[in-house]
Amino acid sequence: MRPSERLEYDPIEGRPTLTLPRGKRMVVWVIVNVETWSDTDPMPRTVLTPPAGGIPAPDVPNWAWHEYGNRVGFWRMLRALDRQGVRAALAINGQAVEHYPQIAKAAHDRGWEFIGHGFTQKNMQKVEDERADIQATTRAIESAIGVRPRGWLGPGLTETWETPDILVEEGYEYVCDWVLDDQPVELATRTSPIVNVPYTQECNDVAMMLIQHHPAREYFQRAVDQFDQLYRDSAESARVMALVIHPYIMGAPHRLRYFEEALQHIRTHEDVEFWTGEQILDWYRQARSAASTFARPGSLVTR
Repeated sequence: MRPSERLEYDPIEGRPTLTLPRGKRMVVWVIVNVETWSDTDPMPRTVLTPPAGGIPAPDVPNWAWHEYGNRVGFWRMLRALDRQGVRAALAINGQAVEHYPQIAKAAHDRGWEFIGHGFTQKNMQKVEDERADIQATTRAIESAIGVRPRGWLGPGLTETWETPDILVEEGYEYVCDWVLDDQPVELATRTSPIVNVPYTQECNDVAMMLIQHHPAREYFQRAVDQFDQLYRDSAESARVMALVIHPYIMGAPHRLRYFEEALQHIRTHEDVEFWTGEQILDWYRQARSAASTFARPGSLVTR
């Protein structure tokens, strides 16, 4: 199935109003991505180009750059999230659950949600057997925390033509790869639909720092500007905003303050919730059903 065949065009203007409980108007969720990078394969991302070019093996500086995030950066971010009282979602490679058990335990102890993120940090179009990769990821997470993950984020947001179909068949209820809306949407599959929960490429430290090469303070400015606009939009119908961070990027000493300052700005708004992906999923299913009841075909939707 082509991506355009999985959902119809449905502009956000004119949809039935989605409302949040307790008078809230907007949801923000924080996704922490924890990954494993092979020390024998080419690095998925690099911070330093080798003097003579090529693809060195081993690539010690770039492997170590990433490993710093899991050894140090994650724990720095964890303290910031604790200070702000935010329960995050952990998008984690299945292999990372095994390689970094202390990270998995710290997240589980805090009640974070675990999201499948591929077994290793590898393009899903290049894994040998996609279904086996998804199954291995599921088993690793379930073995560590005793609960199967409900959500999936492809490594680098990569999918094959069949990914949503396989995810549903393997018991997943939502995916984050389709960054095309400020509200959850349903995607068609060859069996039952799967929900896409809003993710972000804009307030994502990979795009911002590694691809666009912005200074660290850009994270704060962009997150605040994006939040303020979505907050205005949410006066009419609920909106969802994602903040995405990686330990080896946002966990660097010179960047973390800007992430925490963005959280502080958001927390000044009492009518905004910090939720996880599965909380957003459960709310959306209920809210969509209620909205449909009060906005039957041909009726006028009051916004």
